[in-house]
Amino acid sequence: MSSVLDKKEKNTVDFTMTVKAEVFAEAMDRAFRKNVKNIALPGFRKGKAPRKLIERTYGEAIFYDDAIDFVFPAEYEAAIKDLALEPVDVPKLDVKEIGNGKDLVLAISVTVKPEVALGEYKGIKLEEIVHTVEDSDVERELTQKQERNSRLVTVEDRAVKEGDIANINFEGFVDDVAFPGGKGENYDLTIGSGQFIPGFEEQIVGKNTNDEFDVNVTFPEEYHAEDLKGKPAVFKVKVNSIQYKELPELDDEFAKDVSEFDTLDALKADIRAKLEAEAEKTTKQEKENAAIEKLVSETEIDVPDCMITNRVEGIIRENNMRMAQQGLTFEQYLSFMGSTIDQFKEMMRPNAEKQVKANLILEAIVKKEAFEVTDEMLDAKIREMAESFKMDADKLKENLSDADSENLKEDMKMEMAVALIVDNAKWSKAKAKAQDGEKVEKKPAAKKTAAKTTAAKTAKSAGEKSTTAKSTAAKTTKTTTKKATETKTAAAKKTTTTKKKTTKKTEQE
Repeated sequence: MSSVLDKKEKNTVDFTMTVKAEVFAEAMDRAFRKNVKNIALPGFRKGKAPRKLIERTYGEAIFYDDAIDFVFPAEYEAAIKDLALEPVDVPKLDVKEIGNGKDLVLAISVTVKPEVALGEYKGIKLEEIVHTVEDSDVERELTQKQERNSRLVTVEDRAVKEGDIANINFEGFVDDVAFPGGKGENYDLTIGSGQFIPGFEEQIVGKNTNDEFDVNVTFPEEYHAEDLKGKPAVFKVKVNSIQYKELPELDDEFAKDVSEFDTLDALKADIRAKLEAEAEKTTKQEKENAAIEKLVSETEIDVPDCMITNRVEGIIRENNMRMAQQGLTFEQYLSFMGSTIDQFKEMMRPNAEKQVKANLILEAIVKKEAFEVTDEMLDAKIREMAESFKMDADKLKENLSDADSENLKEDMKMEMAVALIVDNAKWSKAKAKAQDGEKVEKKPAAKKTAAKTTAAKTAKSAGEKSTTAKSTAAKTTKTTTKKATETKTAAAKKTTTTKKKTTKKTEQE
């Protein structure tokens, strides 16, 4: 096999690959053995016709496609290694010479990784990111523990008030017509939670068990259902029961009941330690994201469209797995979001492009810095992974193939690149960021479904702009760095369509 680089324009490389005649002859013989059982000639039993007679009847080209499929993967892999190419897509090929005892000559065109002109990645200027833990954060966690350990007490002698849990039946009407999604039975509504549209919960206050009444509200202008936006509605409501949460006292006995600690002070100290560890982790991750996003915004890279498309498909696969864990399909998720698959792909493209750019930049830094991962470093990483997976480290190591280990090393190099950028950045002082929870939008007057909650969380996850080595670069690596070896098989499978332009295959039957 010999290969000659013809030209390289932007991210497309054209080269000529020549396969020795004797190598192609062996592939032709293999193609004959594969197909002869399906070929019948007069005077011969099916599968028993001689090769020479078949080729004289149908032409030698009858075996070309399969012969190229057999010979192409290994020859192509050797060619891209010889030319030091990093393909990121399936190659296109055109047959220039073939058959009659000649060398097989193929013209190959393939998209390769773009070159990255690295700017200054040490000493980039960024605003300091700090997450701190306040006493109020500890108290909030403690209150949540208190809430989780509360008991529900049924109310018999008074009306509903703020904070109560009212079990209700309801049905909504617009212009005296019931609308889809506006009906619920035995629904536990916490008064003041903001689960229903504005004005609904306030009208439950003061009602007693078994009361039946109308609740008059107006749907918000930004309501998701077009036919209900801004319209007045009447809900027929019945209060089935009233309960309230009885909270336990926050004292040493409470600490003993809900934890392994003997005092409330010890429990608070443990809560603070865990919050501080989480704050440190969040600070680290956000610093990594900020540093990489700064490099992405300042680095010009002509990213091939196929790399962005591949990353979008990766995001869809990740969403599919998350959806499956929640018992949903991706189609259901799209339905809840009011989106089509094409709209989702288009929405993901800008983020996918950023992720691909981040990956390319980190790879370039890894190459320039010549990072190496020792066996000791790899073993330490495996022990860390085993601890997080609650597995035995030796068992995990045994289950890793050589390819897995190499991929893990590549991921570790990416992490080293991120650490180098962050550690050398110039961080200007900034005010500490509060760790407030996200604002929750008020829900419409209909029962909240787990599916909608899951879809909303997944939408946020899908659009997440994190570009850390662990979450983005490492994941994208599996799409890009393995392409050179994966392409050979995919390319071989797809050669038939291209070859038909130049090989006039005769009908077999």
